[in-house]
Amino acid sequence: MILIAERINGMFTDVKKAIAEKDKQVIGELAKKQTEAGATYLDVNVGTAAADQEGTMQWLVESIQETCTTPLCLDSQKPGVIAAGLKVINAKGGVILNSTPLNKKTDEEIMDKYIEMAEQAGPKASIIALTMDKNGVPQDIDTRVAIAAEIVQKAMEKGFDSRRLFIDTIVLPVKVPNAQVQPCNILAAMDQIKYLADPAPHMTVGLSNISQGATERSLINRVFLAMAASHGLDSAIVDVLDEKLMNVVATAEMLMNKQIYSDSFLKVYTSVKKP
Repeated sequence: MILIAERINGMFTDVKKAIAEKDKQVIGELAKKQTEAGATYLDVNVGTAAADQEGTMQWLVESIQETCTTPLCLDSQKPGVIAAGLKVINAKGGVILNSTPLNKKTDEEIMDKYIEMAEQAGPKASIIALTMDKNGVPQDIDTRVAIAAEIVQKAMEKGFDSRRLFIDTIVLPVKVPNAQVQPCNILAAMDQIKYLADPAPHMTVGLSNISQGATERSLINRVFLAMAASHGLDSAIVDVLDEKLMNVVATAEMLMNKQIYSDSFLKVYTSVKKP
C-alpha cells in the first residue's frame, strides 16, 4: 500500500509552533521518524499555521529535503501554494499533488491546473483528485462514482496516465450526525471506481478524518483501513507512527496475497518499507 504520512501538517500544534519559530529540527525529526516507520510519501500541509502559505510551503519542503530523500506529497487546494512547493522540490523520486476537486465555483478549471503542474513536474508526478465538485461533497454512492468518472475522463482527455491518478472518495467523520452511513457508501463507490479505467487509477483516503472527535480513533482507523483495502484502496494518508495501524496494513496485504506469508511477516513488511 502507498502510505502517505500525515504528520507534517500545520494543523498539529508542534508543526504550527515549528513553522512560527522556523525550527527546522522539529520538521526534520518528523520527516526522519515517518520515513523510518515506512512512509512512501511525506504529506506537506501548511494548514493555517502561516499567513504566507506559499513561502511556508517552500520552507517546509527545503527543511524536509535537508533531512531525507523521501518523496513528498504537496497538500493544498490552492494551486499557487502547490506551484511554490514545486519550485524548490527535488521530484526525481516522484511527487504527489494533493488535492484538487473536479471543479469549484470560483475555479472551473482547477483540475486542469493540477494536471498541468504534474506534467511539468515530470513523469513520476501524480495528483490526488477529490470526488467533489462545485456542489460540494456528495452524500450518496452514485454521485461519488459519477464525479470519479468525470475525473478519469478529464485525465484521459489531457493524456494523463490513469496510473498517475489517485481518486479520493472523501471519508467523513463517523461521529457527525447522519454520517454513519458514509463508510458503507464509500466502499460501494470504490467497488465501481476501480473499473473506470484500465489500468485502474489508485484510490486513496485521508484516513484520520473518519475518526475525528471519536474516542477510539486508532481502532476506527484500523478497521476501516482493512475494510477499504478489500474494496480496492491501495493508498492512504495515515499516521505511520501508529504501530498497530501499520500492523493492519501488513496483515491486510499478506491476506490479500500481496506479501508472502512468513511467521515474521510483520518485521519483513517493516524492513521492506524502510528506504
